[in-house]
Amino acid sequence: MFSSINDLIVAKMGDLGPLLVLGGLGLLLILVTLPFLLKKEPEPFDKLKQQARGMERGKARDPRDADLRRSSDRNDKLNRFAHFLEPQDKEQMSAARLKMLRAGYRGKNSVRMFHAMQFLLGIGFLVLGMAYTFAVSRSQELDMQAMAMSTLMPAAAGYYLPVYWVQRRLQTRQQLITDGFPDALDMMLVCVEAGQSLDQSIARVAREIAPAYPDLAEEFDIVSQEVRAGKERVTVLRDMAERVGLPDITSFVTTMIQSATFGTSIAEALRVYSAEMRDKRVMRAEEKANTLPTKLTLGTMLFTVPPLMVILIGPSIHGVMKAFGG
Repeated sequence: MFSSINDLIVAKMGDLGPLLVLGGLGLLLILVTLPFLLKKEPEPFDKLKQQARGMERGKARDPRDADLRRSSDRNDKLNRFAHFLEPQDKEQMSAARLKMLRAGYRGKNSVRMFHAMQFLLGIGFLVLGMAYTFAVSRSQELDMQAMAMSTLMPAAAGYYLPVYWVQRRLQTRQQLITDGFPDALDMMLVCVEAGQSLDQSIARVAREIAPAYPDLAEEFDIVSQEVRAGKERVTVLRDMAERVGLPDITSFVTTMIQSATFGTSIAEALRVYSAEMRDKRVMRAEEKANTLPTKLTLGTMLFTVPPLMVILIGPSIHGVMKAFGG
């Protein structure tokens, strides 16, 4: 029976027919299984919240309250996908949130959106790979390895594309923060020496450097807002160091905490640390300049040496060949 079905599929769709049928059945099974995976039984507390929200909805007259309720309803709908799009382990979830924060994605549903994009791009690129394989197999014969590579490689690329995007965004953001940190320290030192407190200096620096270094300004603004909200400065600074994940920021936080703990001058600590950061920036620039000749060596060998050899040896070779030919 299976042989006859296989022969029928090959006769109708070609040699690639069984693979396409299996792929279609796999997608069908995924689409059938998704509603059961995404189905989440409502919790008793959620039912009570919905009842209370329904009772208060009729009493609400302020349009801002209605907007807040609508946004909370949307978040509740997204919570249905949490057990499918989020890691269930607390450590993995914390690591995923921290990575998204360091990449600059601070939304509540950033982890869910990341895994949703992985799933959608993986499925979408798998369908494109199957379509491409089917189109190529109509014109030329493909072996099983070529069919598997042309079908599965796009799916793997689509799955890992969000990972590459977030990692690239994280590295770019950290580089921008590293570039702007010495200038921010100099400005903070000026503010502290002018008589402002550290909290006021951080808020002022966040406003001033926003056009040039928006990522660093955002971090300083978060620190300022959390301090105004009543959170301890030590905790706020440590949270910033953990969010950014850079050794320079961690050293700055440690310096400020030790200066506040031992009662030393914050201005003096900032002066010493800002000078050190300027020196490190110069050293990084010198390091890049020193590695430039090594990087240019390959290009020089490929594009300079062959033309030079042709110019120098070419006439001699031409003369020797002409002499022997004559």
